[in-house]
Amino acid sequence: MIFKNDTSFIGDNFLLDSKTAEKLYYDFASKMPIIDYHNHLSPEIIATNKPFENLNEIWLKEDHYKWRAMRANGIYEKYITGNTTPYEKFEKWAETVPYTVANPLFHWTHLELQRYFNIKDLLQPSSAKRIYETANKSLKQTTPRQFLEQMNVEVICTTDDILDSLEHHILLKKNYTSIKILPTFRADSIFEIEDHGYNSYIKSLEELCNSTIQNLSDLLECLQQRVNHFHENGCRLSDYGLPQIYSEDFTDSEIDSILTKQFSGKALSLFEINNYKSCIQYYLSKMYFAKGWVQQFHLGAIRNNNKRLLTSFGKDSGTDSISDFSQAKSMSTFFNRLDNEGTLCKTITYNLNPSLNEVFATMMGNFNDGSFPAKMQWGAAWWFSDQKDGIEKQLNVLSNIGLLSRFVGMVTDSRSLLSFPRHEYFRRILCTVIGNEIDNGTLPNDINFFGKMIENICYHNAVDFFKFDK
Repeated sequence: MIFKNDTSFIGDNFLLDSKTAEKLYYDFASKMPIIDYHNHLSPEIIATNKPFENLNEIWLKEDHYKWRAMRANGIYEKYITGNTTPYEKFEKWAETVPYTVANPLFHWTHLELQRYFNIKDLLQPSSAKRIYETANKSLKQTTPRQFLEQMNVEVICTTDDILDSLEHHILLKKNYTSIKILPTFRADSIFEIEDHGYNSYIKSLEELCNSTIQNLSDLLECLQQRVNHFHENGCRLSDYGLPQIYSEDFTDSEIDSILTKQFSGKALSLFEINNYKSCIQYYLSKMYFAKGWVQQFHLGAIRNNNKRLLTSFGKDSGTDSISDFSQAKSMSTFFNRLDNEGTLCKTITYNLNPSLNEVFATMMGNFNDGSFPAKMQWGAAWWFSDQKDGIEKQLNVLSNIGLLSRFVGMVTDSRSLLSFPRHEYFRRILCTVIGNEIDNGTLPNDINFFGKMIENICYHNAVDFFKFDK
């Protein structure tokens, strides 16, 4: 498959279906700074601020979206995660790109080439070498921070394991003030008591806290130390990547027994595993509330499905999928418990299974309490839903069931510094959704009102919601 060299499809009015949408985008949305409150960027890369060696390093090295597409296109694994040269891997991506038409990767690829490198050619085998050389020349002259500043990024919240020293965040806070680079408390590993590495992880936590963990009280004391450390270094958000929220009844003495059993090397039952996870989730949420943090739940993934790739490459190899886990009952039980105790903090849930969009949207609306507008948020279209159709569905369901005007907007959820045009992608879709409603006569023709609403969704709502300066 070969394209003629026509790059006009990403023009000034890309994804903008009407003059109204164009006005909303250019007069309002496009001017807003970016607050990217959930991503997987490396704070070390931003702290050291060294230019990237080549386009493969910044664009393909950790992008499991592209890996999945390349595998689907029949590319051998050695050209994806293997030991071939960077250019050979890039060539195989260029070979794959024409086959990604109608996939968001096709849009993202060409948006990123245009916005960062002013490259307007379509990426395909015939243009691969020229694009690679042009981008590499620019990369050697541009630092990671310059890429962020180029995209008008104001705040970034990275995703950091609770054992992280945060040394690079500390360095950035001292030496780089143009953009806030803040940590997020990611506690997934402390949940994975069934994992063979759990006891080793606890040993690392003990060393970090200069303590011995023998029971729940000891564990909670260490976790509080880590929460304090993160808070002192600018953290205002937590995050989980879980199949579902855990909401089993438990007693502290039961958890003590479970930990004793685990540390002695005995196998735990599924009931014990879920009780432990419910306990840790509950107590961590109370710690977050005390700090005034926002808690995030990324729910609904079934991970590492391909054991062959898990064994050879490890986690995050691009073999995760949408699951069909039940979500409503566990969310209701968990949020109810905290709400009844007055310790339910601001919360964002992200849904991976689009068949449950209305479930998530209605559940989050149950626990608003008047303390803050849309305290309970159903978050942006995420992962497999992070494309035109998925974004439109999320916006429309939120409009129908909640308050779109209070939505805190988009995130990249990406490991790549070149992913920030996804905010532009979202903003253009948002402006078309609102613009079409205005043009159809189902919303008033008040451009200034809706322009301000769009500015709020793109920026101001997040500023007010997260309060990073406090």
